[in-house]
Amino acid sequence: MTDNNINGGVKVALVTGGNQGIGLGISKRLVADGFAVDILARREEPADVMAELREIAGDPSRVRYVRGDVTSAEDHQRFLNDAVEAWGRLDVLVNNAGVAPTERKDLLEATPESFDRVLGINLRGPYFLTQAFANKVIALRGPIENLPEPPEGPVATIVNVSSTSAETVSINRGEYCISKAGVHMATELWAVRLAPEGIVVYEVRPGIIATHMTAGVKDKYDAFFANGGAPIARWGKPADVAGAVSILASGNTPYATGDIINVDGGMHIPVL
Repeated sequence: MTDNNINGGVKVALVTGGNQGIGLGISKRLVADGFAVDILARREEPADVMAELREIAGDPSRVRYVRGDVTSAEDHQRFLNDAVEAWGRLDVLVNNAGVAPTERKDLLEATPESFDRVLGINLRGPYFLTQAFANKVIALRGPIENLPEPPEGPVATIVNVSSTSAETVSINRGEYCISKAGVHMATELWAVRLAPEGIVVYEVRPGIIATHMTAGVKDKYDAFFANGGAPIARWGKPADVAGAVSILASGNTPYATGDIINVDGGMHIPVL
């Protein structure tokens, strides 16, 4: 947890989907910030990515990888236990893993199978991983009344990576928009529930970020920026999102919870 916790040692961050795209940008930044980082992802451990992260860390033992599924409660526990067994503490959870629909379809043609897949990964999975993380933090922390004094800094921090699609309608990927709107409400729910436990919860809301997920619609978004779609007229980068996560993970915003940081070049601002 943080320096307010009785457990010492390097601070520990868990990042779902931290092996590619926005998640990899977040993993790199947190490792550079001095965190030990554990990644949960479905793919086989990528040797090149892990080598790069361990080089940034300067200590191979500060980066770990758990192959698992964010929708699986069993994998949640394996992930948490892996970090605790390695480092003895938990400080930060970044719920980043997410998917778009396999095929963009109009609302009148969308399928229940796609809806269930997207909401399972983007909303249900992180919702219950947050529950498991919070319970593990509380167990490690012990009764809060037993701490020497009420902590002025967070005991732990949760950052949910949502999307501008939490509020911006795309009628050819309704399931994605609904999942991200749900992440916003989950952020507020957990922020209220966990505040008495000393755990703060935030939402980082990326806009159009250059990743494998957006590569297939590059022409569309190139035109969007060329036509004035965002005050900062460029694609976002994973490092842009990672910078916002870094601020929140630092513990330097201890009297804020449930808040949104938009990382979208200002496209959320209504303009006449």
